[in-house]
Order: sequence, then C-alpha cells, then structure tokens
Amino acid sequence: MKFDHVGIAVRSVTETLAIYQRLGGFEVRLTEVPGQRAKIALLKAGETSVELLEPTSDESSLAKFIRERGEGLHHIAFAVEDINRSMDELKGKGFRFIYEKPADGKFGSRVNFIHPKTAGGVLVELTQNGRE
Repeated sequence: MKFDHVGIAVRSVTETLAIYQRLGGFEVRLTEVPGQRAKIALLKAGETSVELLEPTSDESSLAKFIRERGEGLHHIAFAVEDINRSMDELKGKGFRFIYEKPADGKFGSRVNFIHPKTAGGVLVELTQNGRE
C-alpha cells in the first residue's frame, strides 16, 4: 500500500482548478465518473496527486458532504495492487467499507472507501489503478 492522492470536495472543478493552475507544475487530467456522480480534475505532482471532486448530482454523497461541511478535504487514498485481497484483509481487522464490492473509479481504476467510523473519522479510499 502506498499513498496515492488526497481528494478535495469542491463546488466547481473549473473555478478551483484555476487556483491550482496558478500554483503551476501540475499535469492535469479531467474526467467524469458517472457511478460516483462526480466530475474530477486530477492534478499530478510527482508520484502523488490532488483530486478535485465536483458533484454532478444534488443527490450524491459528495453534494451532501459539501452542504454539511463545505468545500475542503474529502478523503485520502492509498494505492493497492489487489483491491479485493486488501478489502478482505482489512475487513478481518475490523474495518467496514462503503461498498460491498469495489466500484468503478477514474481512468479504469477500481475503488472502495473505508467507512470513517472505523478509520478515525477519516474517509480512506483504496484504489487499484486500471489500465489507461
């Protein structure tokens, strides 16, 4: 397991991306993940990334997060080689997951989230990178 990215909930990817582009030095990739109901800007910086997440539905958990807490840190993510094996190991250690099975993520990845109630109040994503 290695650190992969930090996710930041935003109302507008376009507006927030402009702020980060002023910082400079990021390789930017844009996508939308219908299953997650999110528009994503991935800002690559070395081996890690910043992920800007804009809800595409007022009914999404991301939209609810922004309504209740405002924009800001949403999750931290760790890359794993085999998400199913990692989930099984972590379930055995008492962690609960948001989804029963991994979901489709950005750029062909598979993802799942450890429930914050079992991770010290932090939403933790596991991501198995896809073939781009």
